[in-house]
Formats: sequence, C-alpha cells, structure tokens
Amino acid sequence: MLSEVLLEEFEVLESIYPTELSKSSEKDIQIDVEPEEIEEGLPSLRLTLSVHYTDDYPDALPDLALAPLEGDVEQVELDNLLEGLTNVGEENLGMAMTFTLVSHLREQLTALVQSREARRKFEDSEKERLALEEEELRTRGTPVTIESFKEWKAQFDKEQAERKAKQEEERLKGLTAKEREEYKRINFRLSGRQLFERNRILDEEALLEEGTVSVDISQYERIREEEDEEEEHVTFSDSD
Repeated sequence: MLSEVLLEEFEVLESIYPTELSKSSEKDIQIDVEPEEIEEGLPSLRLTLSVHYTDDYPDALPDLALAPLEGDVEQVELDNLLEGLTNVGEENLGMAMTFTLVSHLREQLTALVQSREARRKFEDSEKERLALEEEELRTRGTPVTIESFKEWKAQFDKEQAERKAKQEEERLKGLTAKEREEYKRINFRLSGRQLFERNRILDEEALLEEGTVSVDISQYERIREEEDEEEEHVTFSDSD
C-alpha cells in the first residue's frame, strides 16, 4: 500500500507535469525532462527520468535512471547527471523530493546545453586562430637563428659565385677582346635597384644578429632572378 506522503506527492506531480508524467506501476513513474529556457537555435535535449519508490521512501532514496529522449547524450554525461541527482536526494531525505529532483535536473540540462555551445564556439575560434597563424607563417619571412642563417648564406654565396663564374666563362667564349672589356665593365656596375636591395639585405643581416628581425630568404632568390634578367638584356656597342 502506498504511503500517504507518496499519494500526496503523486497528486502534486500530476498537476505540475500533466503531459510529461506517466505511471508504469504504483511505485514507478517516468517524467520527461528538458532544459529550462535556452537560447533559440541551440540543439534540443530531453531525457526521461525513471523513478522507482522503495518501501522506505522518503527516508531512503528512490531508484533513479536516465534515458535519452531527444538529442545526443554521452554516457559520462548521464553518469554525472545521476550523481548530481543522488546528492540532491540525500540532502532531502525525509521529505517528498521528486519535484526537487526534476527541478535540479532541468537546471543541469540547461548548464549542459550551454557548456556544449561554449565549447563549440571555443573550438571554432581555435580553428580560426590556427588557420590565421598558418597563413601568417606562410606569408611572412622565415625566422632563422644567426647560426643557421650564416650557414645558409655561406652556401648561397658559394653557389652564386660558382654559377656566376660558369656563366661568365660561357659568355666570354664567343666575344672579341673589345666586347669582353665592355662586358666586364657593365657586369661590375650595379644598378640602383641592385644597390638598394643589397643595402637592405645587409641591414637585415645586422638586425638578425641583434635578434630584432626575421629574414625572408626568398628575397635572395628573387634578387638572383632579377640579376639574371638584367644580364640577359646586356648589349654591346658596335662603335669603336
């Protein structure tokens, strides 16, 4: 036979949850629970709280269970929600507690939905930040240490010198003595653009040693290409 406390509690619960509550036996009820008011557009989430009242209720906790009704819920989240309900129930032993349990569950579902949305926004923000950092690394100069830059620069200068020597040898083979003299004169005269670029690189090398700037190594390749283009346009005068 149901206790007077439980009979009164059922009457109250049926008036509060006319559509959400259902009975499967005299001591077993199910209540569909959803979050309190949340922002429009957030995913729906509803659970079914199953309550089995023992003979010692309300001096003993009822048996509680949670099952997803709408929306995805991980098992660890269900376990955390049940643990919270148990703690609240223990604080309310000796009195009707079902309404208190449902109210607590609604609050926890609201917090769960909000935390999920906050996590989603954070992850989207992190993805955007990482994408911006990747783009910045792709477009800015490559940071190098003094040692690694000097090592690279020494190899670069060596390759440049070897390439220049080979090119000059090939060019001079087919020139007359006068053309060779004019070629050497033109070849050792730097253009305004070349002087500017070389001064800028020297300034960057000095700043690199002070640790105040990163160097874009690609600019060396660019200067080499421009020098090649200028040399290709060199012509010799036919006048004596």
